[in-house]
Amino acid sequence: MIRVGAIDCGTNSIRLLIADVDEHPNGPRLRDVHREMRIVRLGQGVDATGRFAPEALDRTEEALSAYARLLADHEVDRIRMVATSATRDAANRDEFFAMTAEVLGAVVAGTVAEVITGTEEAELSFRGAVDELDPAAAPFVVVDLGGGSTEVVLGAEDVTASFSTDIGCVRLTERCLHSDPPTSDEVAAAREVVRDALREALDVVPVDRARTWVGVAGTMTTLSALAQRMSTYDSAAIHLSRVAFGDLLGVCDELIAMTRAQRAALGPMHEGRVDVIGGGAIIVEELAAALGRRAGIDELMVSEHDILDGIALSIA
Repeated sequence: MIRVGAIDCGTNSIRLLIADVDEHPNGPRLRDVHREMRIVRLGQGVDATGRFAPEALDRTEEALSAYARLLADHEVDRIRMVATSATRDAANRDEFFAMTAEVLGAVVAGTVAEVITGTEEAELSFRGAVDELDPAAAPFVVVDLGGGSTEVVLGAEDVTASFSTDIGCVRLTERCLHSDPPTSDEVAAAREVVRDALREALDVVPVDRARTWVGVAGTMTTLSALAQRMSTYDSAAIHLSRVAFGDLLGVCDELIAMTRAQRAALGPMHEGRVDVIGGGAIIVEELAAALGRRAGIDELMVSEHDILDGIALSIA
C-alpha cells in the first residue's frame, strides 16, 4: 500500500487529497485519509491583467504551506500538484513555480507544481468522476466547471472527446457581472459569452451520444445542496445525487437574481463562492439547455469526485 497526496490549484480554490491506494482487479482504488479545500482566488484579475496579483500568490502560499505540513504529518509517499486555467494564462507564473518548489520540496524533494493543458485537465477530471460509476450509464459527459475554465468530456471507460473552454465562474463574473445583483443586460451579455464558448466546445465533443451528465467541482456540488434544500453542506448526500432540470434551473434562476448578501445567507454556501456562483449558474443553465436539446438529457448527476481524485489515481 502507498499513500499519495494530490493537490489541485485552480483559479478559485486549492484542494488537497491524501489517500491510501488499494489494489483491485480493475485497477487502484483510493481510500480517503484527508480531503480539504480552501478558497484562495489565485486567478484574481488574471483575465484582465494577465498576471497573478501579489496578494493572490500570498494567499496561495499560506494555504499550500498548511497542506505541506499535513502531507509531512501523514507521511505521504508521492505528491503531485497540478495548476490549471489561471496559471496557464499568467505571465508571472515563474513566481508561482518557485514558491511551490520551495514549499513542497521540503516534504518530498523535487516536488513542484506542474501546469497541465486543458486536454490533460479534462482527462484527469473524467477519470476521477467516472471511476466508481456504473458502466451501464455510459457514455458520460463530464463537465468540470472551474473558476477560469470549463472542461466538457465525453467517454465511457476512456475519453472519446474533450474540450476546455476559457470560461468559468470567476472569469465570467469578472468580465460581465459587475452589479449587485447583476442587471438584465449583464446577464444577457454573460449568456452570449457562454453560448459562444459552448458552441465551440460542442462542435468538438459529440454530446448527442451521451446518456448521463456528470457535473463536478464547487458550483455543481453547491447547486445540488441548494436543490436538496440543505441547511448545511452535506457531501455524503451530495455525492452521486441526481437533480432534475426543473429543480436545477429553479435554483440557478434564484442565484442569478440574488444579491451578494442573499447568497451569503444560504446555509450550504461557502463564503468563497458567494460572489461568483451566479456566473457559474449561468454556465450551468446554458449547459442544461444544450444537453437537453442535443442529447435529451433531463437531469444532472453531481459527483464529489473529480480532478483531485484523477490526480491521485495518476500517481497511484
